[in-house]
Amino acid sequence: MTDRELLELARKASENSYSPYSKFPVGAALECSDGTVFTGCNIENAAYGDTICAERTAVVKAVSEGKRDFTRIAVWGNSRDYCYPCGSCRQVLSEFGRNIKVICGRGDGAYMSASLSEMMPFAFDF
Repeated sequence: MTDRELLELARKASENSYSPYSKFPVGAALECSDGTVFTGCNIENAAYGDTICAERTAVVKAVSEGKRDFTRIAVWGNSRDYCYPCGSCRQVLSEFGRNIKVICGRGDGAYMSASLSEMMPFAFDF
């Protein structure tokens, strides 16, 4: 699967977003080392702290199905700038590998990528 194909799965996942407060749907597509892909979308809540990002939704789905070896994640938002994972999502992803490739898309279809370790060089760890 190409980066663009993974990003398209993230875009499609954003269509399921529940984002009545921000009006900013986000989608993510998380690829496991065996090629399995889990998608997720952001799910907002009036108690803002209970909101969950698309990236963490995808991670939760994957882990709940027994997957923990991730290679890439694509994140898409219909924005002018690239849709980057927030700090919380970066930290959650870092639990599963600092070399995960992060593909960040934007509304016009352009994207960029970096390793998670480039995006978060000082992740919390024990």
